[in-house]
Amino acid sequence: MTERRAGSCLCGEVTYTLNGPLRPVIVCHCTQCRKMSGHFIGATQSLASDMEIAGESLKWFRSSDAAERGFCGNCGSTLFWRRYGNPHISIFAGSLDGETGLRVAGQIHVEAKGDYYDLPDLPVLDQGELK
Repeated sequence: MTERRAGSCLCGEVTYTLNGPLRPVIVCHCTQCRKMSGHFIGATQSLASDMEIAGESLKWFRSSDAAERGFCGNCGSTLFWRRYGNPHISIFAGSLDGETGLRVAGQIHVEAKGDYYDLPDLPVLDQGELK
């Protein structure tokens, strides 16, 4: 049975559907995620081929030589992160609709965390452990 989930930005202009399994949520403390979201982020991941995205206000920002970030150009909601050449796309967990059944499995880039918060009590993962 295919897992089917949906999500959207705050204004509803950008919507997406997922037709496949999702990775557990990983928390990222990197400077780019903190600047983009205002805090650390939690993201799940899917095969890009399992995803359908709709909405003319979706914008992609090239945040480094390796990756880009997707957001709604209308309301500013941060939605996606994808590494060039990788078949997976990260989906910010807060943009999923309803109950997700997902759980946080770990965290990355803890060395870049903000000084205004303590790290969550989660395993620290090596980037090599992620897809």
